Amino acid sequence: MFRFVSKGPWLTGLPAVVLGFASCGSGAPGSQAGPSASSEEAWFSNVLDGSGIDFVHSFGTQRQYLFPETLSGGVALFDFDGDGLLDVYLVQGGDLRRPRPGQGNRLYRNLGAMRFEDVTESAGVGDEGYGIGCTAGDYDGDGRVDLYVNNLQANVLYKNLGGGRFEDVTRAAGVGHPGWSSSSAFFDYDGDGDLDLFVVNYLQWSLESDIECESETGERDYCDPNSYRQALPDVLYRNEGDGTFRDVSREAGIQKSFGNGLGVVCADLNGDGRIDVYVANDGMPNQLWINSGQGTFTDESLALGCSVNAEGKSEAGMGVAAVDVESDGDLDLFVVHVRDETNTFYLNNGRWFEDATAAMGLARSSYEFTGFGMGFADFDHDGRLDLYVANGRVKRYAQPPRADDPYAEANLLFVPAGEPTRFQEKLPRGGTRKELVDTSRAAAFGDLDNDGDVDILVANAQGAPYLLRNDAGGGAWAMFSVLDDAGRHALHAVLELRTANGILRRRVESAYSFAASNDPRVHVGLGDAEEVQEVLVHWPSGEREAFGPFASGALHEIRAGQGRRVP
Repeated sequence: MFRFVSKGPWLTGLPAVVLGFASCGSGAPGSQAGPSASSEEAWFSNVLDGSGIDFVHSFGTQRQYLFPETLSGGVALFDFDGDGLLDVYLVQGGDLRRPRPGQGNRLYRNLGAMRFEDVTESAGVGDEGYGIGCTAGDYDGDGRVDLYVNNLQANVLYKNLGGGRFEDVTRAAGVGHPGWSSSSAFFDYDGDGDLDLFVVNYLQWSLESDIECESETGERDYCDPNSYRQALPDVLYRNEGDGTFRDVSREAGIQKSFGNGLGVVCADLNGDGRIDVYVANDGMPNQLWINSGQGTFTDESLALGCSVNAEGKSEAGMGVAAVDVESDGDLDLFVVHVRDETNTFYLNNGRWFEDATAAMGLARSSYEFTGFGMGFADFDHDGRLDLYVANGRVKRYAQPPRADDPYAEANLLFVPAGEPTRFQEKLPRGGTRKELVDTSRAAAFGDLDNDGDVDILVANAQGAPYLLRNDAGGGAWAMFSVLDDAGRHALHAVLELRTANGILRRRVESAYSFAASNDPRVHVGLGDAEEVQEVLVHWPSGEREAFGPFASGALHEIRAGQGRRVP
């Protein structure tokens, strides 16, 4: 067996552009300083106790420092039974040396009011592979949401049969890729009306090839991915429309460049009306796969400025989101990274992307943390997007915040600092009155109690998840189920919402963050506006329709073909 001694963080050096900006957090780089409580109002309460979610993520009886342990811990929020409530699916790891039966993934049915029941056995979705992440989507167009699970070994596709039951159709559908995959996304890249599947792969690993590593202090530690030099290409499956998929990775050009893939987001990133794919790679350049519209993709990340940071350095990309923070009609990119790197914000200027991390106040505040799951939402309904980042180390450092878990970190909550293109950390840290410190991985976002605000489910490695109920209150709100003409969530539809305070832009999306699937319903905070005067929907087909007005304080349905056609 090889023996590799780690000499510090995976990638060292902070871009010089960052150093001129004051920290938005508390403590210098390398510290975990931060208050455990604050006089400021907490926005979230962890209501896991008594919720019925009794899931505990586990690597077995103890850490074995096997490399896959660094990534396991996915979550999906999706309405599997069509009752209007988001259900919860949590992905389990396991003991890689001594697998034990009965420790698989779990599905919890939402009973309302933040109460859940375990329906894994009756639903038939308790996969016992070594799980990393998952995604949800109605791939067969029958009106029921299906589930795809990313594993260290073969992945699994569960077809939703209705009546609370699923069927493993992996072999018949042809999507059981055997490599180590992390995140995935359903999306319609060819515009034929059914959902295709993009699977992000990490690297080639086996028990026999595992490398032993040490920290700077000589303690057993996890390796970094570039120790293996075995990156895997990603996979694109085309939906054939008959319940099967075809691997078109090679002919589509997806295999021409690849890295240690962890995060993925699908969106129209160059404004040509076609859905592109952005992949965040761990310690290697990212890819931006631009959709030609002819069934092929070209990686234009370097030319468009979102392959590496402003200093030309690759970073350890984990979670990723496409977001229009300025509400100017084009999508920006945000990628979270390992400690001693920044969480990087690529601002879309209409022609290419610029590394605007420092200017947006997101540099020093993230430098001492390792981000995984993340997402933007208007948690307090003031009409501006906030940001939540779930953190957890992958390396040992001095003075860990928890003696019993050297990889645990607090999570972070950011709010706009006077303008939508600058952020500052909001205290108390992580948005909870008592600081929560665990090794967080996936974070999924959605209105779990249907009270009109966005809650968060955070998966923690070697522990129980956080069920974060949003208590922020604030201004008015509205929510929209945006459906295509077949009644499915119209993924990638863009909404322009006109209110008395101006125009807000939001998208229908579910696959973002890290190893997670999120609420596809569109939530918008309205501030002091009493209604949404009009919603202009840009459908993925290129057609546009106007709807409204809509009252605040309610969930509304928007369906293709039922609005006012707009040229």
